[in-house]
Amino acid sequence: MVKQWKVKIPQLSGEAERLVYIYLPGDYETVQKRYPVLYMFDGHNVFYDTHATYGKSWGMSEYLDAEKKELIVVAVECNHEGNKRLEEYSPVDFEFPDIGLLKGTGKIYMDWLTDTLKPYIDANFRTLPDREHTSLAGAAMGGLMALYGVCDYNHIFQKAACISPSFWMSKKKVLDIVEGASIGTDSTIYIGYGSVELPDYAPSSEALISVARLLLTRRVNVALKIIPGGAHNESSWEKQIPLFMDYLGL
Repeated sequence: MVKQWKVKIPQLSGEAERLVYIYLPGDYETVQKRYPVLYMFDGHNVFYDTHATYGKSWGMSEYLDAEKKELIVVAVECNHEGNKRLEEYSPVDFEFPDIGLLKGTGKIYMDWLTDTLKPYIDANFRTLPDREHTSLAGAAMGGLMALYGVCDYNHIFQKAACISPSFWMSKKKVLDIVEGASIGTDSTIYIGYGSVELPDYAPSSEALISVARLLLTRRVNVALKIIPGGAHNESSWEKQIPLFMDYLGL
């Protein structure tokens, strides 16, 4: 079951509204128990093909229903205005090809997620709100944000899935985030990238290896998987759902 409602993030997009989607397990209405929560970026692409930017979603609810996962998934729609998605999904300023310098407002977004959205979810749904049962997942810039979230907000998120993450946009700044993070050694991070998309993002291989190596030196549990035939799209990312769910123990 997927419910949805509209929210505003005044500090980022003023009075503009965006959708929040929440998946509730099949037994949510009949069994009085609490569930882990996975927060996802680009929420419009997670559940419904009709809402997805390119007409294909991750198909997350179908997977969760089929596997009878006891998990709540919260997914927030991105900001579609101009380059705002790129800015909101970056914790640092960076140069984007053919666009120029973009000012990252990822910290503002994550502060809203942790200070406003998560408390609302925990107050209104039967969640397990502790760090051990709270995770992040996203693709592309959302994958970058998942890494940033589990690093800089590690007291809230223990696990993260970073799918086709945009580490290439500023490898040094991404490494600085990992290096400076107060991240627990019980943290678990999945990094997945498609073999087909690697040639399209030339710096990706070096950035992926560098991030994974640094996480290992921080004694973090990390998996770096290159998916044969994997591309930079929702159809490919959908196939990785069982992989990162299993690795994160969700």
